[in-house]
Amino acid sequence: MPDFISLTGISKHFGGVTALADVDMTIGAGEVHCLAGENGSGKSTLIKIISGVQPPDAGGEIVIDGRLYTHLTPAESTRIGIQVIYQDLSLFPDLTVAENIAFAQHLRGFRGAGQRRLRSRAEAVVARLGVALDLDALVGELSIAQRQLVAICRALAAEARLVIMDEPTASLTRTEVDTLLDITRELKRRGIAVVFVSHRLDEVMEIAERVTVLRDGRKLGTWDAQDMTPRRLGSLMTGHEFDYKVVVPDLSQAPVVLSVKALSRRGDFQDVSLDIRQGEILGVIGLLGSGRTELALSLFGMRPADQGEIRMDGAPVHLTSNRAAIDHGIAYVSEDRLSLGLVLEQPIASNIVLSTLDKLKGAGGLLSADRRRQAVRQGIEQLGIKVSDPENPVRTLSGGNQQRVVIAKWLATQPRVLILDSPTVGVDINAKDGIYAIVKRLAAEGMAVMMISDEIPEVLYHAHRILVMQGGRVKGEFHPADITETALREAIDA
Repeated sequence: MPDFISLTGISKHFGGVTALADVDMTIGAGEVHCLAGENGSGKSTLIKIISGVQPPDAGGEIVIDGRLYTHLTPAESTRIGIQVIYQDLSLFPDLTVAENIAFAQHLRGFRGAGQRRLRSRAEAVVARLGVALDLDALVGELSIAQRQLVAICRALAAEARLVIMDEPTASLTRTEVDTLLDITRELKRRGIAVVFVSHRLDEVMEIAERVTVLRDGRKLGTWDAQDMTPRRLGSLMTGHEFDYKVVVPDLSQAPVVLSVKALSRRGDFQDVSLDIRQGEILGVIGLLGSGRTELALSLFGMRPADQGEIRMDGAPVHLTSNRAAIDHGIAYVSEDRLSLGLVLEQPIASNIVLSTLDKLKGAGGLLSADRRRQAVRQGIEQLGIKVSDPENPVRTLSGGNQQRVVIAKWLATQPRVLILDSPTVGVDINAKDGIYAIVKRLAAEGMAVMMISDEIPEVLYHAHRILVMQGGRVKGEFHPADITETALREAIDA
């Protein structure tokens, strides 16, 4: 396969900080190439150099189609056919799907052609990719998976020859991920190269032909994906071995903290019954539409159930609001930390104390600076949040540390039941390991934890018991020691 792009001796320094050091990399035409590494490894800097957002240091070379560049500009990169799909997708929420897809063509001369030509261009691209999208829908009303498809279609409309997908599966369910992987294979079939950046290593192994690993700004090497395992890749990325094993304590005599009997909410889930014991991590897994998140929202009072019974410590409770759930000792960490878990422009400290402001009041009902400072310090220490200044905006933290801030915010309410919805989505392998350690420590201290996930290894190696949901119902209960990853996958897909 001929090379589409070849990078040689690429370095980048920001003051005294080395972001990249003498990195070489090639991407073949029509190749699916994985770029792997922890946060801070240099992946984002390399992507910005390829897309022309930042120039490399002097001495580096970029060769595309046999032509040598010392650096690219964004305009040159786009003209050559390089398109980057970032995590935030950079779409226009108030424009239609068709307008978003054909936006670049509109800027290049379609301005006078009007909506008919824009729509015609969008229709051609959607048909070419074979996806189902309502071209008249506003992008802001679409799901994250549908917006992802719009971003890919937009890249194709711009005549992409290389598409860089930066964490494309971070907020997708397994079913949506499968669709994305199928589309990636279609791009490859059409001769379009794809650089795939992901923290979800099992997905990387499914799609990539080669894997390049960066660590601390340096290239460790490039390997054939067929010779790589998620365990080996994780070790290369971090320098540590991750050898998770099933360890299930005997909690049969532990008191039941939360009990649900025949709980239903029309259109969301039906006849759900479950118990969570003190110190137990209950894993809940299922495909898109299985009802797992809807169940969590009901238990947190956000979408109250129509029928059934919820008990805390054996006593019936009525969870008609999130305040009622908090008062009864239930906390919920949403799967969408950026929109629902954090106020990104506010300080780290403010986010940590956001759910407990009433408890931090001093004389005259005003917020006590001393109590706030103490609560922030306690949250940072308890969760091991890496922060230089707690008054910095929370958006300045890595994904893993942002997630720790969200957990710290809810632990401040002193819950007895902690519901974690996709707790490690969008964080790298080292940060995941840290979050798993926190969850296990909380359980060991007596907290009851419900961990919702669509990642089989997450529940298999970090939960004490697993419920599989399908079509709004609990279809099976499994103990990790008695089931394999393959068997659990079959139960979920059945």
